[in-house]
Amino acid sequence: MTQFRPKYVTFDCYGTLTNFDMAGAARRAYGERLSPEAMAALVEAFRGYRLDEVLGQWKPFVEVVHNSIERSCKRIGIPFKPEDAQRIYEEVPTWGPHPDVPAGLSRVAEEIPLVILSNSMNSLIMSNVEKLGAPIHMVITAEEVGAYKPLMKGFEYMLDKLGCGPEDITHVSSSFRYDLMTAYDLSIKSKVWVNRGHEPANPYYEYTEIKDIGGLAAAVGLEPALKRA
Repeated sequence: MTQFRPKYVTFDCYGTLTNFDMAGAARRAYGERLSPEAMAALVEAFRGYRLDEVLGQWKPFVEVVHNSIERSCKRIGIPFKPEDAQRIYEEVPTWGPHPDVPAGLSRVAEEIPLVILSNSMNSLIMSNVEKLGAPIHMVITAEEVGAYKPLMKGFEYMLDKLGCGPEDITHVSSSFRYDLMTAYDLSIKSKVWVNRGHEPANPYYEYTEIKDIGGLAAAVGLEPALKRA
């Protein structure tokens, strides 16, 4: 475990801190209209199209969700209804943190400012942030930046706003595709991967792995690292 103590600990929010239950929302929206096989295909397509939708020019997140569901429905051959996409979007601000987050974040926030860089909207994110149970120094959204991760613009904007360089932060995420690959390319040396089972490990990107936010204090040098068996 690294003992580097950063000036700021920066985070992805949705998935890493907030239990971002897009798969569950899709299942709740479509209910018994789909067979288990079709539901599984919809959820997987929805995951892939959400990434594809954020790679182009910035658009409101409600459009990201709408377009992703519409394209997913087309792909698996089921009718698309705009109200289904809207229902999924409206669930987002109701979601709270993973159980390990409040205590783990609070421990780190005692000594290091916490910063969120989120693929969210200004009007959407604060409901999720308020549920985290720890003080957040700064919240930066894709709407503020005008670009979604994994594009580099958000990270560059964040570093400029904090007045620091890549060498001054530790970036924490459960996703390589959205965060840690980009952080690697921007020479952010201190990276922490929260292994929530979203993606397989990829040691090429040079990170410290933790199973949950309870391990973050040790990863940023605030507590002795636990010895591994």
